[in-house]
Amino acid sequence: MSGVVIVGAGQAGFQVAVSLRAGKFDGPITLIGDEPLLPYNRPPLSKGFLMGKEGEDDLPFRPASFYEDHRVRMLMGRRAVELRRAGRVVILDSGEPVAYDHLVLATGARVRPITSEAMDGLLYLRTVEDAQQCKRLMEPSDSMIAIGAGFIGLEAAAVAVAFGKRVTVVAAEDRPMSRVVSPMVSDRFLTLHRRHGVEVLMDEMVDRIEAGLRVHLKSGKVLEAPLIIAGIGVIPNVELAQTSGLASANGITVDEYLRTSDEAVFAIGDCANLNGLRLESVQTAVDQARCVAAAIVGKARAYNAVPWFWTDQYECKLQIAGVPSNCTQFVARGDSIYGFRADDTLGSVESINRPVDHIQARKLLETKVPLKPSEAADPGFDVKALTRNRPV
Repeated sequence: MSGVVIVGAGQAGFQVAVSLRAGKFDGPITLIGDEPLLPYNRPPLSKGFLMGKEGEDDLPFRPASFYEDHRVRMLMGRRAVELRRAGRVVILDSGEPVAYDHLVLATGARVRPITSEAMDGLLYLRTVEDAQQCKRLMEPSDSMIAIGAGFIGLEAAAVAVAFGKRVTVVAAEDRPMSRVVSPMVSDRFLTLHRRHGVEVLMDEMVDRIEAGLRVHLKSGKVLEAPLIIAGIGVIPNVELAQTSGLASANGITVDEYLRTSDEAVFAIGDCANLNGLRLESVQTAVDQARCVAAAIVGKARAYNAVPWFWTDQYECKLQIAGVPSNCTQFVARGDSIYGFRADDTLGSVESINRPVDHIQARKLLETKVPLKPSEAADPGFDVKALTRNRPV
């Protein structure tokens, strides 16, 4: 029996292995990861780890003994370079073949580079090594430039401000976090960063970056800092799938069971595209991993979990349930923003320092309890009553 081979040792790949054993799968499990480290938690890299509140020892999901005890073969620091679907074999960079009965592609995504030229002081935040280097460079620096106003750029900006650095954020979009939050939330976080002294330049394109870390903008402005963190998005790692003939389009195409065009191959996490949507979310990776593990042990169920996300910036924790980008109308209820689709159905709730609202929102979206925009807009309407006695 060849068992299950998982390519990718991030949150998604790790969770598949855990869920398979929890589901009483007794066959061989092989986990392949291109970093030499044990699987670890990435969100703290731009938050607590960068702040110094968490150390490297706090990042791994489990110690080495866990994988030994659960009989998970760990191939860390190894890269899958070829997929031979006809023979159900993955070829590693060493030339070693790894046979499978079921293959899970949890290959994730890589940073989108802002320039092809490597420069000292121009960093990305995707790996432990990236975060360590950023910490080393941030300490002696008096200023920092963040290119990109997504979660990574803004979280890094908030950390730099906490360390007393002058910070400039530059982004091509017209509002912060525009891919993932509503205009209302963008406005609030733009005000938040400016209140903390950050110079935020929206609608500004980077023309080039030159040695000495001078950033030339297409508007003619020139910025300079000893540290630049670029966070302009990611590129899904689909090459292994594409070269083997699997369907892909902004990610590896999967069905409602997260199967690819080959029924023996699944794809999950940042690299997977379901119904035209590719979600970069820890919880999506976990939920999809559980779904795939269930399918492998003969308990297949369609994936329909409500996605949720979060970011910590300064004193604010933003928690998002659902997908605001699918919504066309937004209604504020205090520090929570309710998003509605074109057909007036609830599509998202964004909560700022409102954890109870966030839990309630997930219940609303999970149970699909009807809520009208006019009801959400009415301060006297009891939204909580809709979810009483309806656990997620």
